[in-house]
Amino acid sequence: MAAFRDMEELCQGLLSLLGANHAEAQQRRLLGRHGQMMERMLETQDGAEQQLREILEAEKDVAQSLLDAKEQAQQGSAALQQIEAELQKASEEDAQLKASLLQLSRELEDLKEIEANLGKQEREVDEDTTVTIPAATYVAQLYHRISKIEWDYECEPGMIKGIHHGPRVAQPVHLDSTQLSKKFISDYLWSLVDTEW
Repeated sequence: MAAFRDMEELCQGLLSLLGANHAEAQQRRLLGRHGQMMERMLETQDGAEQQLREILEAEKDVAQSLLDAKEQAQQGSAALQQIEAELQKASEEDAQLKASLLQLSRELEDLKEIEANLGKQEREVDEDTTVTIPAATYVAQLYHRISKIEWDYECEPGMIKGIHHGPRVAQPVHLDSTQLSKKFISDYLWSLVDTEW
């Protein structure tokens, strides 16, 4: 503002100089003053431009900081959403694992109960076979010595197969128990036994 007032005074001085045709000294004085004012105006303009540049740079830095902060906030929000989704997924998996664990625990209890029952049954069978197997073994060995029949235990169900080792020749035994009566089979097998001891 002061520079414009000085400029106005200078202009009025020049007008008065021209109008009154004053002396050359007054003209030099006004020209010198005009030069000083121009210098001050250029310095002021340079200072104003420098301040404007600094303000623009500061505004640019602030704007960049705001953009960076906004981007970080968006990234933080995205990361938070991802963590929340992962937490939700982990919670669901945890619930499934707990349900599976509960189911497996029940199955384990059932298996322990079955194992206990099987152990009990096995002990009962062991007790029964301890008594009956020796007697059955004795009868089977006695019958084998008397009948001299070597049985085929791998034949089809319902078939009676074996080899009778008679006094002269070995003779195959092949009977179908589904077509023959038990009495006939028993009589036939005893007929093979040599009663001449």
